[in-house]
Amino acid sequence: MSVRVRFAPSPTGPLHMGGVRTALFNYLFAKKHGGEFLLRIEDTDQTRYVPGAEDYIRESLAWCGLVPVESPWVGGPHGPYRQSERKDLYKQYADKLIADDKAYYAFDTAEELDAMRERLKAAGVAAPAYNAVTREHMQNSLTLSADEVKARLERGDEHVIRLKVPRHQEVRFEDLIRGVVVVHSSNIDDKVLFKSDGMPTYHLANIVDDHLMRITHVIRGEEWLPSAPLHVLIYEAFGWERPAFAHLPLILRPDGKGKLSKRDGDKLGFPVFPLDWLDPTSGEKSSGYRERGYYKEAFINMLALLGWNPGGDVELMSLDEMVKHFDLGRVHKGGARFDPDKTRWFNQQYLRMRPDAELGAQLQATLKQRGIDATLERATTAASLLKERATFIDDMLEGLYLFTTGSPLNGNAEGEAELKKRWKPEAAPAIEGYIAALTASSATSSADYEQVFNGVLQFTGMKVGQVMPLYRLFVAGRMQGPGMFDVSALIGRDEVIVRLKAGLDICRAWA
Repeated sequence: MSVRVRFAPSPTGPLHMGGVRTALFNYLFAKKHGGEFLLRIEDTDQTRYVPGAEDYIRESLAWCGLVPVESPWVGGPHGPYRQSERKDLYKQYADKLIADDKAYYAFDTAEELDAMRERLKAAGVAAPAYNAVTREHMQNSLTLSADEVKARLERGDEHVIRLKVPRHQEVRFEDLIRGVVVVHSSNIDDKVLFKSDGMPTYHLANIVDDHLMRITHVIRGEEWLPSAPLHVLIYEAFGWERPAFAHLPLILRPDGKGKLSKRDGDKLGFPVFPLDWLDPTSGEKSSGYRERGYYKEAFINMLALLGWNPGGDVELMSLDEMVKHFDLGRVHKGGARFDPDKTRWFNQQYLRMRPDAELGAQLQATLKQRGIDATLERATTAASLLKERATFIDDMLEGLYLFTTGSPLNGNAEGEAELKKRWKPEAAPAIEGYIAALTASSATSSADYEQVFNGVLQFTGMKVGQVMPLYRLFVAGRMQGPGMFDVSALIGRDEVIVRLKAGLDICRAWA
């Protein structure tokens, strides 16, 4: 049977990065085995539906390159792919379980359910549940006569349909990540499968849809592991072959204390969503990785290694390379601690791997937003000089001096403070000599500037360490950055001379 996996988010808000990782692992597994990756929107709980959330899910996965072959947006042979559009078919499956004595009608009121729980608590039961024992004392089709059940149904009495969990059964299944899982049925309550409002619960809709959509492997988050034994029982009740299960580890906060939640977004200084999200109710904005300047390749690469080890020392991988290496057997059982510094490192690596022309176009666009016009050629050259110190394109804005005219020390208190510490009057003749030599030269390349500079040092007897810091501060206004000969070649001889003269004037004014 061909591998078919699904990602089934609920449109209850922005897609968390943990959800993206679940989608990624499903995608990688499907591609590794020549299978199909599909998406289903699980929106049976309309009370929690958030406008815009479905579009957000779609855009997020598209940005990440995780495009399903079947979904609400592209259709497919097993649609519809929104559970709210499939609600008419779930009732027939609930009725089938009733007919097969695998489920039953329950007419208990909220007051009766509360009374049952209070009785059990008073009897010392820590976790009261509607189960194989307590159902014998409740208002359901197992305790009421057939005539009364029929009458209540015909009368339209409010009711739900519950799974009839076997009283003495060992529920056993093998998780592809965690190994054999065993739970006794006495620890599983008779979950509601069909609600009084005519909608299925997640548990019924999920199993029916996975069966009808021919899902072979259910790869989902660890939070669903407690529900897996229940799902095994539902498959058995229908007499269906169940898919293989794999429950992914949690993504933990950087301190390792608890799950990284949606509420952590921005509070801890980094995004937890792939894209920016504007809450339609509160108006609160949460930042996303895309808008923060992360490359999608860096984001996906980081997520892939949260809980999965491809083996060896490989860290940087394309999506195709991830597919090649992916193995559920190498997914960890324990939680994966998120490291924001490592995430920035990934982006730095992917920025450096970008072609200079691409970085130049991105820098040019960023400069334009700042009101600075630069040719693509100039921006590309600047990007090639600045990329080794950059993690994001915005970091290259520290090189604004490459695109402006006049002394970069004007209004630059930090630069002037640094210059005061390094200025020595005896260096003035070397700077003046360099100005004169440049004026007389036709320097254009970095090699030309280096040759002229070294000639001046040799003539004046000064050392590089005595003059270069001043050269850097006069021309760039900062001590860090690309090589000054490359900088000089980019901004041009005339501008270099203007800045050197301005720097000398500033220093002499102190005297």
